[in-house]
Amino acid sequence: MPAFGPGTVALSLGLCLCAGQLVAASPAMAASTTTVTPVAASAAAVKVTPTLASTTSTRSLKWGSTLKVTAKVIDPATGKIAKGTVRLQGWSNGAWRNLDTGTVKTSAVTLTAKPKSTLWVRTIFSGSGYNQKVTTKVKVKVVASGAKVLAEAKKHKGALYKFGASGPSRFDCSGYTKYVYKKTTGKSLPHKANSQQKYGKSVSKSNKKVGDLIVFRNGSYGYHAGIYAGNGYMYDSPHSGARVGKHKIWSKNYVVRRLVA
Repeated sequence: MPAFGPGTVALSLGLCLCAGQLVAASPAMAASTTTVTPVAASAAAVKVTPTLASTTSTRSLKWGSTLKVTAKVIDPATGKIAKGTVRLQGWSNGAWRNLDTGTVKTSAVTLTAKPKSTLWVRTIFSGSGYNQKVTTKVKVKVVASGAKVLAEAKKHKGALYKFGASGPSRFDCSGYTKYVYKKTTGKSLPHKANSQQKYGKSVSKSNKKVGDLIVFRNGSYGYHAGIYAGNGYMYDSPHSGARVGKHKIWSKNYVVRRLVA
């Protein structure tokens, strides 16, 4: 067993043996045996909340048309443009979905979309050094248009003619127009060409537009119906043995009816 002298014991007790006297160790000596670990704390940089203003081109949009939203972001600390990313979002199927994205550099950014149905839209800004900023949602109503009617008419190209049929796989002439207009505008037309000519707004031949209803007549009796496709053509279900398709307007004796804006 090792021998311990008085000095060893004194030191182990934090004491010092000086000239035969036991003296307490100085605070400096005691402190020299303690290890201190400094705690570094860095304050997070304070982010700025920008101002975000957006303007929609319209609150009522024709189907197939382009919605434009202009957004401007300002740094309130400098009064200058806040650089970052702006997203145009639309509320669809229970969630916000991105419709377009733009980068703010030296001026306002314009975002675009072609919504297919009425929806809520908003813009949201993100940028380095800034808090995220979101605008109040705005409702944009999408209304039926000639373009929507024509798009639906094209979907059924190749469908075989069947007398008395009104879709969705077989059609006669008025059954085809009845189906397309119901699908795109919600309007119910009778299943007869002669009756359909009494619906919608009367339009002159020279002012007809894509999506207008065309009813051919024998005298004043309507016997065939189609949908104007532009440039002297229409989509129709012609006759037995034929299929839905784009065909040349063959007669001058017809009337034009407009069922959409």
